Amino acid sequence: MSDLPEVLFVCVHNAGRSQMAAALLDHHAAGRVQVRSAGSAPADSINPAVVEVMDELGLDLTREFPKPLTTEAVRAADVVITMGCGDACPVFPGKRYLDWQLDDPAGRSADDVRPIRDEIDRRIRALLAELVAPSGDEADGGKHPQH
Repeated sequence: MSDLPEVLFVCVHNAGRSQMAAALLDHHAAGRVQVRSAGSAPADSINPAVVEVMDELGLDLTREFPKPLTTEAVRAADVVITMGCGDACPVFPGKRYLDWQLDDPAGRSADDVRPIRDEIDRRIRALLAELVAPSGDEADGGKHPQH
């Protein structure tokens, strides 16, 4: 059992928003946070535009796949962030729940998905600042690829 905070991102299909959020948090946290994502009704594959815009940041989602939401995943998480899954997410007492209202990237072009990715990135950085005390690495701000 890890002492790291665990964050679970949930959207309906686990093909876009939650995948981007998980990849961005995993990248920025650099091992300081356990990250999972899941969907209440997982799609067959990740949205190709999402894969494309994440690749622009050097984050490879080609090996990722939509995963079903399980009660165990929610129970294990310290923070559960929902992204438009409504009542499909089980609620447990003592968990921190955040609902991020974000446009669904399904069926959109990379140009339309980019602003969604950037908004998720902004929220991820704020969340990470709350979850972990900054170490010397974050102070330079230059670790993230420029877009």
